[in-house]
Amino acid sequence: MTQYQRHKLSVAPMLDWTDRHCRYFHRLLSKEALLYSEMVVAEAILHGDRQRLLEFDPAEQPVALQIGGSDPAKVADAARIGAEYGYAEINLNVGCPSDRVQSGTFGACLMREPQRVADCVAAMKAAVSIPVTVKCRIGVDDQDPEIALDTLADLVVAAGVDALWVHARKAWLQGLSPKENRDIPPLDYDRVYRLKARLPDLFIGINGGIKTLDEAERHLVHVDGVMIGRAAYQEPEMLAAADRRIYGIDRVDPEPRAILEAMLPYIEAQIAAGTPVSHMARHMLGLYHGRPGARRFRQILTVEGAGRHVGIDVFHRAMDAVDDIAASVAANAAA
Repeated sequence: MTQYQRHKLSVAPMLDWTDRHCRYFHRLLSKEALLYSEMVVAEAILHGDRQRLLEFDPAEQPVALQIGGSDPAKVADAARIGAEYGYAEINLNVGCPSDRVQSGTFGACLMREPQRVADCVAAMKAAVSIPVTVKCRIGVDDQDPEIALDTLADLVVAAGVDALWVHARKAWLQGLSPKENRDIPPLDYDRVYRLKARLPDLFIGINGGIKTLDEAERHLVHVDGVMIGRAAYQEPEMLAAADRRIYGIDRVDPEPRAILEAMLPYIEAQIAAGTPVSHMARHMLGLYHGRPGARRFRQILTVEGAGRHVGIDVFHRAMDAVDDIAASVAANAAA
């Protein structure tokens, strides 16, 4: 078993969602889950504001950097820079179907160029000592998933890839929007299971449409890891049970208020550094999902947290409002 085998659960890289503030918040919920950055284009790492793009808090670890690119030399240089910043893993995006990604000849369209993907992996492996992984689809457009996925997997294994995370649906590069590509192409979990059965020595994680830890546990019978995306973001409290349920750690699942109180010092430090409250609050809106007071909590953080000069007190008001509503619901139930 490789060291990578411990990553049984991860939170998917999601553009505009899994930024550094989101990841710090998610780390308070789960100490074990592997967290991913948003995809960062290799060219931006090489020529842009690296500090803004790559800086993260060490408390986020283990955190992986996802890179978008298709030039082996450029993604290798970007990977080296990411490793120097302290990331625990470099992941190559071979799954994003957006028009912007396609115009740059990377993302899901690379499913059509598996040898190029393998060349990128080999170059990245030569540049860094940390794990290099790939996140892909089972195919694109009219590709046969049996052939497309096996071909890609075999080539990246030969190139030295440490893990393959597979979104278990095709991407349709023509005719569907990126949003539609997350829902419309049918899921084929069995295809990923067959890949794992054929390549038992390769870490294979599964992604796509997984909404609960119950589902994650069922997938882990067949594959090595489960990657949860929108559900973990929109209902983050599920991550509070992940260390106990997925990793078998003896701990009490943290309650939402305790999580928010643990988040406050980070928020205060970010406010002092000039970060608007809304940049952090937006990632926490789903914390009370399904609990009394959830709507009021979202309302306070969204409306009252939108100003330029909002302080930490907006979080205290939101928490107190939830407590008041929960107490009222409990009192009515007892009456």
